[in-house]
Amino acid sequence: MQAMHSSLGNPFWGETTSFLNFCEEDYVITRYVAEFINTLSSFTFVVYGVYGLSKPGHNGQTRARLLSYGGLIGVGICSASYHMTLKYHTQMSDELSMHLLTTPMVYRLLTFKSNPQRTKLIAVLLTIIFIVVMVTHMVMDEFLLHATTFGLAVYLIATRTLKLISQQVPDECIRKNLRNVALFGCFNFALGYFVWLLDDWLCSLLTSMKHSAGLPLAFFLELHGWWHIFTCIGGYVGVALVDAITSGKVREDLIQHLAWPIPSVARFFLRG
Repeated sequence: MQAMHSSLGNPFWGETTSFLNFCEEDYVITRYVAEFINTLSSFTFVVYGVYGLSKPGHNGQTRARLLSYGGLIGVGICSASYHMTLKYHTQMSDELSMHLLTTPMVYRLLTFKSNPQRTKLIAVLLTIIFIVVMVTHMVMDEFLLHATTFGLAVYLIATRTLKLISQQVPDECIRKNLRNVALFGCFNFALGYFVWLLDDWLCSLLTSMKHSAGLPLAFFLELHGWWHIFTCIGGYVGVALVDAITSGKVREDLIQHLAWPIPSVARFFLRG
């Protein structure tokens, strides 16, 4: 990533120690927040997570729902802490929280309707993988293993969710709607990753455009912030669908109770 120099003297958090520093210029808005938009946009995860927890759950699913939606909230808090301070330890907490979100979801999908022996085996294997990935990442400053395993987890969640929708939802109309919502979540993840890459590749051009546009229009060119928003929507869709499917109670009105923009997207597909 291309590091940017601080625009304000005497940053509250001191010298940057994080391994990555994204395209948003540091300490432009206030000396208390290194990357203002990246920090602010991180709270999207908190909003969607709180919304998910505010909805009634299913009997026997309280702990699982708390882990899933709490994982979204944790990602938001850790990401905001990272972008606010640009410290190494907050970067590690941000990247750790990503796996703390995906690992329980993978566990729920892989152990759905499994026997106790298989459930225990998967729990042990996922725990070992999680420990190995995070210890290697934190001790060796290694990024590729972290990014690869997170990407594989997202791919596994997406493909397994689509498969279970086909297998577990007998009503054709509900099945089609859930599949469209799942694909919309995948689209948001892909779009988020694309703008994440653009933020890196076109940093110099984007920075020049921000300076020309001035505030507040320049905020819309902070592509890493858009990565947070798109990824959050994709993550929320994944959490909501995994929660519904593994509970065994997919209601006909499920989509209408999901957070915006999911109901609007569903209505668009219905018109089509």
